[in-house]
Amino acid sequence: MIDSKLLEILACPVCKGPVAQQDNWIVCAACHKRYPVRDDIPIMLVEEAEDIPAEG
Repeated sequence: MIDSKLLEILACPVCKGPVAQQDNWIVCAACHKRYPVRDDIPIMLVEEAEDIPAEG
């Protein structure tokens, strides 16, 4: 789990919007991207971003 203080200062590198943690991902609801968390380290690189899969 990522520290809440770190999550407060993290921003999406694509749109600069706020992010939240969901499981092993850091997600941006604004641009629908997600970034992996590996060994408790968020990998906030545009090259690592994935589109959030549509639910349904």
